[in-house]
Amino acid sequence: MSLAEPAPALYLPLTDESSAASLLPYPKTRRSAMRPDGGDTVDKLVVFLAKRDGIDKLVKTFQYVAKLVHHRADPARPSLARRAKLWEISAGLSRKAFRVGRFLTGFNALRRLPGPTLPIRILAVLANAGEMVYFFFDHFLWLARAGVLDPSLSRRLSFVSAFGEAFGYVFFILLDLIAIRKGLIEQRRLASEKKNPAAAAEDERDRRNKEREKAIGIERVMRMMGIAANVADLIIAIADIEPNPFCNHEVTLGISGLVSAWAGWYRNWPT
Repeated sequence: MSLAEPAPALYLPLTDESSAASLLPYPKTRRSAMRPDGGDTVDKLVVFLAKRDGIDKLVKTFQYVAKLVHHRADPARPSLARRAKLWEISAGLSRKAFRVGRFLTGFNALRRLPGPTLPIRILAVLANAGEMVYFFFDHFLWLARAGVLDPSLSRRLSFVSAFGEAFGYVFFILLDLIAIRKGLIEQRRLASEKKNPAAAAEDERDRRNKEREKAIGIERVMRMMGIAANVADLIIAIADIEPNPFCNHEVTLGISGLVSAWAGWYRNWPT
C-alpha cells in the first residue's frame, strides 16, 4: 500500500444491532437520520428508541435495576422486593420478544463469510455461529417461560442458549482485541509519517492521516465498549451454564447487566 492511499478499514463483526450483520468499522455504527445540526437530546432519544437494539438496552437497564432493587429490599421490605422481582421477570420476557428473528443476522453473516483474512473469517464464523444458536434457542426459552411450551424445558433450553451465547462472546472479544491491536499499529505508522519532513510537507496527506487517526481512536473506544459488554454478558451466561456463588450472586448479575446495557447505550446513541 502506498503512502498516498488511505488505510483499509478493519472489517470485523460488531456486537450490537447486530453483531453478526454489521461488518463495518465502529465509527460507522453511530449513524443517525436527524437534522443537519445533529438534533437535541430528545431527537437523539427518538432515533435511539426507534432501533430494536435501543429498546433492548433500555429494557435491559430496567431488568437489572429491578434485580438490584430486589436484592436490596429482600427481606426487609418484602412487598417492594416482590414488585421488583415481577418487574425483572417482565422485562426479561419482553427482551426475548424484541429479539424474535434476530438469529437470522448471524445466519446471514455466516453466508457472507465476513473478514478480510482466513483467520479472521474463522473467528467470525465461530462467533456468529455461537450467537445464532443463542438467539435461535432463545425463542423457545421465551415460549417455555411464557407457558406456551412445557415450562420444564426451560432449564435445558436456557443451558443451550447460554452456551451458544458464551461461546460466541469469547470469539467476539478476540476479534475486538485483534482490531484494537491493528488500530494501534496503524496509529504508530501514521505517527512515524509525521516525523518524515517529506511527508509532513504534503498537507492533503497530513489531513487524511489526522482524520484516520481520529477514526482509529473512535473505533478503539467502541471496541473497548464492546469488550466490556461481552465480558459482562459472558459472566451472565456462565451463571446459567455453571452456577457458582460469584456469577450467580444478584449483585454480580445486576452490575454485569448494567455494564452491558450502558455500553450498548453508548455504542448505539446517535451523534
